[in-house]
Amino acid sequence: MRRADLPRVARAEGRVALPGSKSLSNRALLLAALARGTTRLEGVLESDDTRVMRDALAALGIGVDSLGEAARLEVRGAGFDHGFATKRAEIFLGNSGTSTRMLTAVLAFADGHYKLAGVPRMHERPIGDLVDALRQAGARIRYAGTPGFPPLEIEPHPGASDIDVTIRGDISSQFTTGLLVALGARGAPAVVRIEGELTSKPYVELTLAAMAQFGVAVARDGWQRFTLEAGEGYRSPGVVRVEGDASSASYFLAAGALGGGPVRVEGVGRSSIQGDVHFARVLEAMGAHITWGDDWIESAGKPPLAAFDLDMNLIPDAAMTAAVLALFANGPSTLRNIASWRVKETDRIAAMATELRKFGAEVEEGSDSLRVIPPEGFLPPATCHLPPVSIDTYDDHRMAMCFSLASFGPVPVRINDPDCVSKTFPGYFDAFARLVS
Repeated sequence: MRRADLPRVARAEGRVALPGSKSLSNRALLLAALARGTTRLEGVLESDDTRVMRDALAALGIGVDSLGEAARLEVRGAGFDHGFATKRAEIFLGNSGTSTRMLTAVLAFADGHYKLAGVPRMHERPIGDLVDALRQAGARIRYAGTPGFPPLEIEPHPGASDIDVTIRGDISSQFTTGLLVALGARGAPAVVRIEGELTSKPYVELTLAAMAQFGVAVARDGWQRFTLEAGEGYRSPGVVRVEGDASSASYFLAAGALGGGPVRVEGVGRSSIQGDVHFARVLEAMGAHITWGDDWIESAGKPPLAAFDLDMNLIPDAAMTAAVLALFANGPSTLRNIASWRVKETDRIAAMATELRKFGAEVEEGSDSLRVIPPEGFLPPATCHLPPVSIDTYDDHRMAMCFSLASFGPVPVRINDPDCVSKTFPGYFDAFARLVS
């Protein structure tokens, strides 16, 4: 297993051009595949997660061609009323939750025989609530392993007209996203009702915006009911430009708040449709100076940061960055309403608690919360002549990236298995090294 040794750093300054958003890239790829016509995608993320989606679409007979570079693609849509060209396929989806949940829903309404599988961790991530909702709509899905989890076997949908389904909202917003994307392809009336509180609402807003770009509008009654009218399904808008990744922006903005700055991220800004841009507001609450442009954000600051007690439900990915910043706070900090961490690439609440304790922090782990009491002697100009703190990453890209920020503390940091960042940001550690000193 490779390791990345990060020396102690004190300064961060510069600019970062963000890679494309993973969430938007995969939504755009799938919607372009389902649409009538050919779509040119600009700024697509090149990573393990998007490669999984591209490979899945190719296995289904969708043409996805590079236009001279990985970030520029042309997708020849199937027009879903004709189904996919490939009627029988086994599709491997790695540990991509977005791809697995969306493709499960889309293929549940298709006219072929499909098996979806992934890495062992993907087979531990729940999908039962989505399957239950799809079965309400007539889908024929079997569990090929443990009930409630992938792998899945899907048979041709028997056909249905109006659909009215209820789905649990508090486990993963990807369930709701998958269902909405699939129903939008049919062009038939449908209603989706949410049971309980919908988690990670900005990701569902992202889905609705992407669907509208491809010609399907969804009426929303609060966060409890979504209505799709009869229509023609998705139509290619011609060209789709993918925003930079707002979740990835959080690491560099945090570096600016710890290392003086200014650090500017380019590719997201005040006009972004991604919820994680609001991590910049968390940094402001912690005392950082934030400046906004239409497609850039800049941060500057120095520890100690202000302690916080915040509901992080709307920014679950960027919240991990805040958890590491709690090491540099002037008192205990609490992250609340983060139950969705439990069903991500790893159990992120347990993993984060374990790794933060290695720096001497006291960590209280709740079912949907994390309280971090920073260690004494961690803030600058503290320094310790000790071996690096070795951070386990649990094959979770965000664990690797957010703990790079601990190198602003008094001891060096060793990141085990840094290559796991290839899931969403293969060049992350090079980009981080260019900013810090």
